[in-house]
Amino acid sequence: MKLQMHSIHFVADQKLTNFIQKKADKLDTYYDQIIDGEVFMRLDKNDKSENKIVEIKLNVPGKQFFAKNQNDSFEAAADDSIEALRRQIKKHKEKLVLSKQ
Repeated sequence: MKLQMHSIHFVADQKLTNFIQKKADKLDTYYDQIIDGEVFMRLDKNDKSENKIVEIKLNVPGKQFFAKNQNDSFEAAADDSIEALRRQIKKHKEKLVLSKQ
């Protein structure tokens, strides 16, 4: 799956982008119709330790999935966002199967 990575107000290293790409590629096992996606990584300007935000937008035919998560590391926020997308995709796929019956 083709993902566009956007890091806002910082430069994301290759290790982080590879981590997110690898995790997102696993979503293809749940739904093979994913066209592409965008990932936004942002640093929140507050004093809390949970200041890393990851937003992921996936495009599928006729629909768009979105998840946003904030955590103390980009990896943890990406994990949570991808898990939320996994649940959305499974729910969408179940609806498609039910509508075809």
